[in-house]
Amino acid sequence: MSLAVSAIGQGLLWAVLGVGLYLTFRILDFADMTVEGTFPLGAATAVAAISNGMNPLLATLLAFAIGAIAGFITGLLYTKGHIPILLAGILVMTACYSVNLRIMGRANVSLLGKSTLFKNHFLASLPQYFDSVVLGAVVMIVITTLVIYFLQTELGQGFIATGDNQTMARSLGINTDNMKIRGLMVSNGLIAFGGALVAQNNGYSDVNMGIGIIVIALASIIIGEVAFGDLTLNQRLVAVTLGSILYRFVLLLVLKLGFSANDLNLISSIILAICMMLPVFKNIFNFKHILKRGLDTND
Repeated sequence: MSLAVSAIGQGLLWAVLGVGLYLTFRILDFADMTVEGTFPLGAATAVAAISNGMNPLLATLLAFAIGAIAGFITGLLYTKGHIPILLAGILVMTACYSVNLRIMGRANVSLLGKSTLFKNHFLASLPQYFDSVVLGAVVMIVITTLVIYFLQTELGQGFIATGDNQTMARSLGINTDNMKIRGLMVSNGLIAFGGALVAQNNGYSDVNMGIGIIVIALASIIIGEVAFGDLTLNQRLVAVTLGSILYRFVLLLVLKLGFSANDLNLISSIILAICMMLPVFKNIFNFKHILKRGLDTND
């Protein structure tokens, strides 16, 4: 029971990454590698701020702001510097490594004995692992609601139009470059916010904790889409959270089967690859089924 509760709690906390990446990967229609730098950047910022006496909530919001700045830089390199988005993200991700070391002063900083969002009186009184479930649920309800509301505004519709068809969006008077920059800012701000939450839940920040993060975020998106099929945009945002929880249960099952925790990144990549290839397998199966029916008819 405790393992299931832990998986749900972790799924809710890590779902912030899925929603953040969804804005660029699905709506703006490009993969942003900056997230592998902004996740540990958010963690480093929050942990360093908390270690120096800042209120945990303010430290978490500060992490969002710092992440948004990193996204802004990626957006400038992409839109104004005309650097391909993949390369722009890698450049900022690489720079974040040095920035994280500067912020923390060393490769790893512990929050032992420090106040965090998970150590307030109410959450501390809950049974084991329920603190991450409660806080994660509140955070995801707020974030998902705000994102849904934003996408329904005139600015949000311009954001969606930019991802759908840039030429059409520009013909309607939408500044697509500004939309891309804003999308990257919000996306990386959320990724950094998620990094701050995960770091506080783990009790430490590490300079290498961003490795493979984009695979985890993508897994939340892809598993949610595969598991729940055709959905509206608003429903897809909710499905990202559910996909993140399902992904955690898959990892729990893998560990139960005897695999090492060192294999999780490999297994995550395999799971994601299989999920992304499911439409191909489905098409092959349908083709074979139609072919078989045709041969049976001829007989």
